[in-house]
This record gives sequence, structure tokens and C-alpha cells, in this order.
Amino acid sequence: MEKSVYKIFRLFFIFYFLAAFNAFSLGNQEKIPENDTISQEIRQQTANQVQAVTEPDRAEVVMKALIQAYPQQIERVERRNTDWAVFLRGKWYFFSGGRILPQELAVSAASYSSQPFYNYQAELQAWKNPTPEEAERYSSMSRNRNQNPLRRSSHFFDDLWRAHNSAESYERVKTLRFLGHPVTVHSMILEELSLVEEEILAASRRDSQVQAWINNISSLEGWAWRNIADTQSRSYHSYGLAVDFIMKSLGGKQTYWLWSSQHRNDWWNISYNERYHPPSAVIKAFEKYGFIWGGKWLYFDTMHFEYRPEILILNGMPPETRR
Repeated sequence: MEKSVYKIFRLFFIFYFLAAFNAFSLGNQEKIPENDTISQEIRQQTANQVQAVTEPDRAEVVMKALIQAYPQQIERVERRNTDWAVFLRGKWYFFSGGRILPQELAVSAASYSSQPFYNYQAELQAWKNPTPEEAERYSSMSRNRNQNPLRRSSHFFDDLWRAHNSAESYERVKTLRFLGHPVTVHSMILEELSLVEEEILAASRRDSQVQAWINNISSLEGWAWRNIADTQSRSYHSYGLAVDFIMKSLGGKQTYWLWSSQHRNDWWNISYNERYHPPSAVIKAFEKYGFIWGGKWLYFDTMHFEYRPEILILNGMPPETRR
């Protein structure tokens, strides 16, 4: 009995001693108030560091989207030194601040405009008239575009599509009939266009607007070795990856910002109701198989579709793979 009391007393003493020591230690720690400026900066820096570690940077996201979009052409993607790169046809191409360049040109990245890996809407948002600040920004962009034409490097896409000049590009294209009209495109997207056509024809049997749009087509323009208008950058028509729909009638509506700018300085004020849009089912059919629509660009081009599956992947809209 005496030993039991002794054990209980000893345990009580140890517990009391540890509790007192812990309280003393906590009471003597330096406290940083929640509203202290330095502590806030430390917490923010820590949060930024955690975010930098856990979230992939833009270079990683873009380069991984490219290999997902073009698995037959791009062999692998990895971080090399301080930049992300993809291995294409025996050569490494680096992100280089948004300019996809071979290693030997990465040092001169600043002499090129960045590649357009941009936000692309799943649906057009409701039209809003530009604010005075936005109007001034768009006006300034137009002036700068004329004075400093875009100059994007074509090296990566030339290798991707094996089209480094007009003659080589022409060897890669084939002519098919699309919705009853001949069009010349890159041979690697023939199947995608055929699937798009199937979708549109199926929609036309349910939707009279789609059938009316098909009946209104005058001709299609595909491959043409040229630059984007008013730029020093290669058009996707040069690779046979873009298709323009020339319509019999636009009903008095606008279809291309540059044509509109010739008689309206404020081309950005042309609302959706004043533009000629294909039916939604047509746009969705193209997007389903890797094409984007120029009607969703600020510099709108509503007759234009081009094959850019990486843009759709980057915006959470991955296209369907081939059947």
C-alpha cells in the first residue's frame, strides 16, 4: 500500500513539473503580433514560395500542352537547366519567355514577339461596350501594330509541320471536298476535317440555321503561303492548317476586323450583333476536333478556323482524339 501511494505521488510530481516547464517556455517565446508589418511580409513570402513550388509555371503548362496536342511529332518534354523544352525532330525547343525557339536562338528571344498561347473562351460572353479606357488601349494597340509589326519565330512550327518554305509546305497538303467545296489543307488534318464535316451535316438535319449557313457558302480558302496581314509572322494558312469560309452574303454584317477598320476606326466597337457568326453548332463541331474560331479573338476574324489543339488544351477544352 505504501509503495502504491509513493508511485502515485511520483507520477503527480512529474506531471506537475512538465506542465510548469512548458508554460514557462511558451511564456518566454517572442510573440509576433498578427498586424505586424514584418510578420505579414514573412507570411506572404512563405505563401508565395509554397505557391511557386506547388503550381506549375506557364512554361511547364504550355510545353506539356504541346506534347499532348502533338504526340506523334514531339518525343518528350522536360525542364532543362532553367527553362522548359520539348524535343522535336532531333532538336530541343525552349520556351524562352513565350518564344518557342531552338537553343541557338534562345539568346536572341527578345528580338521576337511571343507566341500566341492565349485564353480562349468556351462560350462568348455577353457583349459589353468597351469602356473609354479599353477603347484607348485598343486604339493604341492598333497604332503599335502598324508601327511595330508582329515578328514571331516560325522555327518550331516549321519543324512541327515540316514546312520551312512554300515548296516544302505545298508537298504536305492535299485537296478534299468539305461541305461540297474543294479546299487544300495539310495532309495530317484530313481526318479531323472529315469528322468536323460529319458533325456539321448531322447538325444540319436538326437545325435549319446550320443548313442555311451551308447553303450560303460560296467557297473555302485553305493553304496559301503568306504572312498574317500587317505582320511579319507566318499565317497558319501557310501550313494548310486554316480554313476561311467565303459566304455568298454577309447580310450587311462584318467578318474581319482589318476590313472593318478601313471604314471604322473603332472596329472594337462592332458588337456581336453586327458581326457575321456561323451557327453555334458549327463552331462547336470545329472545336471538338482541335480547331479554334477567329470570332473569339479581339482582332475578330469570324470566317476563320485554324487547327490549334494546344490552345484548347490550355483552356480546359481538350479536343476528342481520332476514332
